[in-house]
Amino acid sequence: MSESLPEYLQPTWTNYAYILASVLFVFGLKMLSSARTARQGNWVSAVGMLVAVLATLVHAGMSYQWILLGVGVGAAIGYVSAMRVKMTAMPEMVALFNGSGGLASLLVGWAEYHTTPGMHAGVAVPTALAVLIGGITFTGSIVAYAKLAEKLPGKPLLFRGQNWMNLGLLLLSVVLLVSFAWNPPGTYWILGLLIGLSLVLGVLAVIPIGGADMPVVISLLNSYSGVAACAAGFVILNDVLIVAGSLVGASGLILTKIMCKAMNRSLANVLFSGFGSTAAASSGSAVQGEAKPISAEDCYHLLEAARSVLFVPGYGMAVAQAQHVVCELGELLLANGAEVRYAIHPVAGRMPGHMNVLLAEASVPYELLVEPDDVNPGMRTVDLAVVIGANDVVNPAAREDASSPIYGMPIINVDQAKTCIVLKRSLKPGFAGVENALFFCENTRMLFGDAKSSLQAVIAQFKD
Repeated sequence: MSESLPEYLQPTWTNYAYILASVLFVFGLKMLSSARTARQGNWVSAVGMLVAVLATLVHAGMSYQWILLGVGVGAAIGYVSAMRVKMTAMPEMVALFNGSGGLASLLVGWAEYHTTPGMHAGVAVPTALAVLIGGITFTGSIVAYAKLAEKLPGKPLLFRGQNWMNLGLLLLSVVLLVSFAWNPPGTYWILGLLIGLSLVLGVLAVIPIGGADMPVVISLLNSYSGVAACAAGFVILNDVLIVAGSLVGASGLILTKIMCKAMNRSLANVLFSGFGSTAAASSGSAVQGEAKPISAEDCYHLLEAARSVLFVPGYGMAVAQAQHVVCELGELLLANGAEVRYAIHPVAGRMPGHMNVLLAEASVPYELLVEPDDVNPGMRTVDLAVVIGANDVVNPAAREDASSPIYGMPIINVDQAKTCIVLKRSLKPGFAGVENALFFCENTRMLFGDAKSSLQAVIAQFKD
């Protein structure tokens, strides 16, 4: 059967290896959807990547000296970065990973143009797409990293006519892409202009986005990096790169949609970089009331008497690196006969799954992790809700104040618990810049200070 096919369509063992790698990617991604199989899913996907890389490296015509140099340098940078990065800086590292993927796709498209004389439209279109999307992903991710690392202001950076300018540059990019595809040879200036335009677009697309919306940005840029890799796969006719890029692009887009729903924002609003600006324009109605502090000893008495306790972690837990003491306190409460759960909001922290990763690192059983929809209906029966550094995701203004920028965003209704304890360093607003009405509720008590130190003091009371 294969003998009747053209030579370039005849299957080889490399094709079979790529098929095996693609299957492993699919199964690995599927396993990541469950906490029980996520670790194995990582290994399955890693084996798939190893198969794909080895199958590619034995291809004829490889310059192994450069490949080995790249592997060595990359492995050294990756190892040092992975060993030195703190869990609180994981969102920044993910942003850099997304940017690296985009830059790699851009370079593949640029290099292919130089090595393919007489490039036809079938190759020119994915080349231009790899360059355009890769460039946007690269600089957009760098800006996201700078915002997350507080090297740039976390607030939206806005100027008059910004959305129209972004739309105009995007349309110009499409015109350049069509022009390049129409006559690739001799139009290097168009490719160069497209590269420059993509880098500018990446910056302009992310600077108007505030820190509260970074989970959406991270997942969207992740999707962009996958689409760029898929386009690069079409450029170099690499099947496994097409499959892997498609998986990353599709899963990232689905996650972006989930993030948008969790923040009550439309996908169109994300794509056109309009989100994040409303928080800067309005902070909602003024919050009335007085915060009621509580001591670690009094907090212990409430926890010791509680029969049901709900922990709600946020980015403040990550900053304080309090996940391990949270787990220890949870174990003490379980031993005391209390029902313990951990409510995770989809956008808690600075990237999707940030709180899940931290709690998993502390060996919190995944079956104790619940979503807002699981706990909100029965919140009034919860004896004690303990909010650890979360802010916007527990703010009742999202439910009650129509003038608030976060109005309509689904939250965890901890204000409806019998008692709520909030661990915060101060009464400062969260990423959205909105005052939190929860701090002044009648049933709320504030345990001020570093979350880790505060919880250690509570644990000491349990052990005395």
